[in-house]
Amino acid sequence: MRKRAAKNFTQWRRIISEFPAYRSGRHELPLRIDNNNRMKLIILILIVFVGVGISCSNAKQSSDKDLVVISTDFGEIKLKLYNDTPEHKQNFLKLIDEAYYDGLLFHRVIENFMIQGGDPDSKDSAPGVRLGGGNPGYTIPAEILPQHFHKKGALAAARRGGPSNPEKRSSGSQFYIVQGEVLTPGKLDTMEMMMNSRAKNEFLQEKLAEAKPQLDEYRENNDQDGFNICLSELRAAADSAWTEQPQLSFTYEQREAYTTIGGYPSLDGDYTVFGEVVEGLDVLDKIAAVETDQYDRPKADIKMEIKRSK
Repeated sequence: MRKRAAKNFTQWRRIISEFPAYRSGRHELPLRIDNNNRMKLIILILIVFVGVGISCSNAKQSSDKDLVVISTDFGEIKLKLYNDTPEHKQNFLKLIDEAYYDGLLFHRVIENFMIQGGDPDSKDSAPGVRLGGGNPGYTIPAEILPQHFHKKGALAAARRGGPSNPEKRSSGSQFYIVQGEVLTPGKLDTMEMMMNSRAKNEFLQEKLAEAKPQLDEYRENNDQDGFNICLSELRAAADSAWTEQPQLSFTYEQREAYTTIGGYPSLDGDYTVFGEVVEGLDVLDKIAAVETDQYDRPKADIKMEIKRSK
């Protein structure tokens, strides 16, 4: 498509250059349009319109490939998959083409938070069974990008949390769609401070883990004074190093989204967001409002079927 556009542009420049013109101040105006030039003008117009038509057609074809539809008894949710999270996009489409998700449940639903599905163990699961541990046997490398955040309708990959997954690798099949809630600017400010505080604590724990052999040596030697001095020095060094780290600050786009349509900002930077709802937010709200048990599993099963958009 780019080569065709470049060729059209070259033809356009050549035809334009053949029109006789004269300068009037800062403007160039055509002197005359005879039959020969009239034919060239018609060709120019056709080239432009054909080029625009091809571009629009290709754009539509490309966007159609990026759309998928989740069908439930509550209605349909149409989602757009992002091109800059290719690992997640390709895996999701592969599973959809294999009908992997058909018949699975939204097994975890929390109002004002999210709806989660994709556990293979949920297919034909007995009522009341706790779900969420199933997977296809592999994980996906994280593709966490700052431009994709947890606004309402965000499609993200579930994953195992905690120190057992330091790389934040995603589940091979489980996903969630964010509902969240609308937040005030003041609430966002508070969350910003809390998230930075949490990040600082995690940074400190990493530094302490690096110094664990040294601290263990003080313990083994029953050198409490040496242990305390070493720990104090480590904390001071970590605090100093932390001041050089970039601090979390919500962007204008994040603040605009979280204070209008809502979302769940505390997950930003921790989970891969690889798409978003383009139609069916009302269906998301209906599913999020259902009655659930002690495991956040809907008391009445909500089955899904996912297909590429036609």
